[in-house]
Amino acid sequence: MSLKKAFFLTLTMMSSISNAQKVHNPAQYVHPIIGTEKMGHTYPGATVPFGAVQLSPETDTLSYEINGKYNPNVYKYCAGYRYEDKTIVGFSHTHFSGTGHSDLGDFLVMPTVGKLQMNPGTAEHPETGFRSRFSHDQETAEAGYYKVKLTDHDILAELTATPRVGIHQYTFPKSDDAHIILDLMYGIYNYEDKNVWTYVRVVNDHLITGFRQTNGWARTRTVYFAMEFSKPFKSYGNKDFDGKQPYRGFWRKWNMNENFPELAGKKIRMHFDFETQDQEKIMVKMAISPVSQANALENLNTEAPEWNFAKYRNQAQEEWNRELGKIDIETNSQDDLVNFYTSMYHTFINPTVYMDTNGEYKGLDQNIHKAEGFTHYTTFSLWDTYRALHPFFNIIQPTRNNDMVKSMMAHYDQFSLKMLPVWSHYGNENWCMSGYHSVSVLADAIIKGNYTGDPEAALNACIATSEKRNYEGIGDYTDRGYIPAEKNGTSVSNTLEYAYDDWAIAQIAKKLGKTDVYNKYIKRSGNWRNVFDPSIGFMRPKLEDGSFKKDFDLQSTHGQGFIEGNSWNYSFFVPQNPKALIEAMGGNKKFSSKLDELFSMHLPDAFFADTEDITREGIIGGYVHGNEPAHHIAYLYNFAGQPWKTQKMVRHILKMQYQARPDGLGGNDDCGQMSAWYIFSSLGFYPVAPGSDEYSIGSPAVRKAVLHLENGKTFTINTVNQNDKNIYVEKADLNGKPLKNYSLKHQEIMNGGTLTFYMSAQPKK
Repeated sequence: MSLKKAFFLTLTMMSSISNAQKVHNPAQYVHPIIGTEKMGHTYPGATVPFGAVQLSPETDTLSYEINGKYNPNVYKYCAGYRYEDKTIVGFSHTHFSGTGHSDLGDFLVMPTVGKLQMNPGTAEHPETGFRSRFSHDQETAEAGYYKVKLTDHDILAELTATPRVGIHQYTFPKSDDAHIILDLMYGIYNYEDKNVWTYVRVVNDHLITGFRQTNGWARTRTVYFAMEFSKPFKSYGNKDFDGKQPYRGFWRKWNMNENFPELAGKKIRMHFDFETQDQEKIMVKMAISPVSQANALENLNTEAPEWNFAKYRNQAQEEWNRELGKIDIETNSQDDLVNFYTSMYHTFINPTVYMDTNGEYKGLDQNIHKAEGFTHYTTFSLWDTYRALHPFFNIIQPTRNNDMVKSMMAHYDQFSLKMLPVWSHYGNENWCMSGYHSVSVLADAIIKGNYTGDPEAALNACIATSEKRNYEGIGDYTDRGYIPAEKNGTSVSNTLEYAYDDWAIAQIAKKLGKTDVYNKYIKRSGNWRNVFDPSIGFMRPKLEDGSFKKDFDLQSTHGQGFIEGNSWNYSFFVPQNPKALIEAMGGNKKFSSKLDELFSMHLPDAFFADTEDITREGIIGGYVHGNEPAHHIAYLYNFAGQPWKTQKMVRHILKMQYQARPDGLGGNDDCGQMSAWYIFSSLGFYPVAPGSDEYSIGSPAVRKAVLHLENGKTFTINTVNQNDKNIYVEKADLNGKPLKNYSLKHQEIMNGGTLTFYMSAQPKK
């Protein structure tokens, strides 16, 4: 049986329900395996919503570099797990979901039997190390639970989690030589000297604590742990793989390789040894903390004090059902149920809780802070998530999003540079991607009445970030209204993104009655015009002398002034003012024709030569759905007077780019952005310009959806005659009154009520 057939068999064997019934157990339709193949970069392990622990299998140990150069194969392992692989090297506790760059992979644990081997071995010859073969036929991935048979060791591994504790249960065969390996060297995007230092303390025969510090995507990241076994180990030991350290001091008086309780070094692997009876279960609980070993132990004792794996598994799955149950849907097919609830699952993985049970966390200043009155979060992939994920949270997770904004403000307060986050995790700013899109998240929350902090302080933080002249061309952007191509390799996309962010700042200023600030930033939001070349009708790099770059390729993603995209996609990036862009491109008819060409063109193979983030699976014509800058484009037909084309294209994207199979995502999920697009579009509307209180109408792909809002109200979406052929909106009513202008207001959703779409097979022109 092929892997894909086995996966689909799993789908068909799930407990089925009538499409007309309410989904009482939405977690059963979550398939964490979706997106693990090719470009998805998701992982199938165990976590709870927004959990700090994301416990998942690792399927290889590739280095980030080979002979001092970037190893392109490591990109396949951004999430640690790859569906095509045949071996597992262990289970680590921290991961990113769907990113195009990576880090983490902390504290890898692997059970083995037989001869003790302290190297992982190779994928071709796993018997040369502690890794094991596995089969997808003996693998189960659910929300909050993962199970796999490690065939080389005849061990059944099961995983679940609480917010800060990873919980393992290993069922061993009878053995006098059973081991549990703790690999403190392993990491994702690993390389020589990434581990700065590691410390381990064996407290007694079932508890160890320690920490490791790494220098990776996050430059100064220290993670503390407390690890407890349900059964005392009979012996333990370690191997230090760091042969470079010339000074060893006088620790040499001890044999530190066997049963020595205090260890330190850069490259340590430990083993804990047991005798096991046939089918004996040993549990391992691994708690993490950003602050201290004591806090890690407190997290463990607070969240997982018992030795009851079934309890924690049920607890995790109940938590997933509670969160996923915030939207009840009826669909045309079971695949649609799987896609919808798996998308919700993906949106509720990140951002992640970043504080201990006592509220403490380590800030950007490397000091210990305490979150007072809010939950502190990290993992802000803002270039991606400002577009739809945070707007989705403002509807369905407003309390969490409020706390996320407060976390961004804490970032600003602690940061020596006095900037809001760009891409941050674990008390570090990573500077990944472009723009200052935290201002969009702040604006969206403030405009929609979902920020309980000080909005004036938020506005000041936005202004300070936008005026950081020495950051990625902001000085030139401020002085000239654009970034010269000679000074920045992504001059055009940066200019466009800054212009949108400035519009978002203007919306906050308008809300607060700051007319002078509003006027300044609304003017800056028009800077997109400075990189628009009317002679060709596209965005184009502009030189210092004010002329446009002559050597220019509309389709190329390399050296043309754009980040992860080309001019064809970025030329439509004026979400703050689509009407002005349409006018600049020659009016509704010409604009719509240009959109038609984008969706129907053929990209040559050369297009893919200079990017690893975009593959053919993630494009429609020249439209790159598998990467974020174009996510609003299908909705622009609405602004050009051809809403039926928005409806047709949205439904096409939903079908083509999201499928219930391991390679079912058309691109990286990017911490939930791809999935948030799916949810919004399935419900029938989308936030074209976060920071506005309006959503643009598309074509709903659900039969019915009931949104259970935090304010106690419900917003119901009904469809009449909706199916795969009836994709056009004949009319739409909100609470019995006609919905006008193909737009929906945020407050109309939050007030509760019913939006009814009447669908047809014929476009309404």
